[in-house]
Amino acid sequence: MSLNIFWYLPTGGDTRYVGEVSDFRPPTASYLRQIATTAEQFGYDGLLIPTGSDSQDPFILAANLAAYTSKIKLLLALRPSATGGPVVFARQTVTLDDVLDGRLILNVVPGTYSVEELEVDGVHLEHDERYELADEFLDVWKRLLKGENVTHKGKYFDIKNAHVSFSPVQKPHPPLYFGGSSDVAHELTAKHIDAYLSWGEPPHLVAQKIADVRKRAEKYGRKVRFGVRLQVIVRETNEEAWAAAERLISKLDDEIIAREQKKFEITDSVGQQRIRGLHAGDKSKLEVSPNLWAGIGLVRRGAGTALVGDPETVAARLKEYEALGVDTFVLSGYPHLEEAARFAELVFPLLGKGAQPRFIKKDAIA
Repeated sequence: MSLNIFWYLPTGGDTRYVGEVSDFRPPTASYLRQIATTAEQFGYDGLLIPTGSDSQDPFILAANLAAYTSKIKLLLALRPSATGGPVVFARQTVTLDDVLDGRLILNVVPGTYSVEELEVDGVHLEHDERYELADEFLDVWKRLLKGENVTHKGKYFDIKNAHVSFSPVQKPHPPLYFGGSSDVAHELTAKHIDAYLSWGEPPHLVAQKIADVRKRAEKYGRKVRFGVRLQVIVRETNEEAWAAAERLISKLDDEIIAREQKKFEITDSVGQQRIRGLHAGDKSKLEVSPNLWAGIGLVRRGAGTALVGDPETVAARLKEYEALGVDTFVLSGYPHLEEAARFAELVFPLLGKGAQPRFIKKDAIA
């Protein structure tokens, strides 16, 4: 099974130290293009473009990147509750899939890290309601992309005689990715999603999620692929890697950690609760599984765990997830430009990945 390796595009900005703003790199179009073209050059399969109130708009950014990339797939985050509805989004999907010549993937994000994050966009729905809306949204969206003329009256959408005049490059629609840890999230996955992404939990916990999603998908006569969303800190030696991990959070003090952890305590995101539960904010318990380090999650929402080690160690840990049925990894590291190159150079050869060299290197002269 060939692994798919995606990189993360930091559309909210970048930094060398978690929680530190003095070295902040703004998410300018030129900087994000630099990361995207670097990732494509090194042979990454895709880029995750997130969504959120503090991020650049993923659709506009993806349309811009279409002019600067030709191979790498773009995994765009979609928040169903904060779009113009499934009909407008279906037209946008068809258009962008054409612009990208079939390189579009959609990452469905019904959930959130905080209620405040949704209220910014005028969304006032409870946890399970957001997944009900996403289910209804995807039902209508899929019908439209199959070419149906849709009249639909549901709890969240009232649509009359809608259609999309063109079809997407990818049939019947661009692939749908998704990550969520609650029961309703797994049920939505089983019904609609092509690839389920878990945050970087210890392998035995990821295995439990995979088993549950597979069982639920069987009810719908479907099969789901699996992936893991992780940070990575890889260096030529294990000692260097762990030193880099400690340096990454060296600007954090107890006050900052306590403030951010308090926010995580009140979230209704089951995934965020699970990540926090791995360490509960305790800096002495950050290696939550061999080489799986939760230091970033002391203050970062979402993907707060990192694989730390030398290339051989990190590759071995990735293969442990692969043995569970995982075929996709969505990775990131601080700062994202430099770490995209470093990870590819050090780890890709061990995974059989990467762009083919254009030149043959001559033997060194003694």
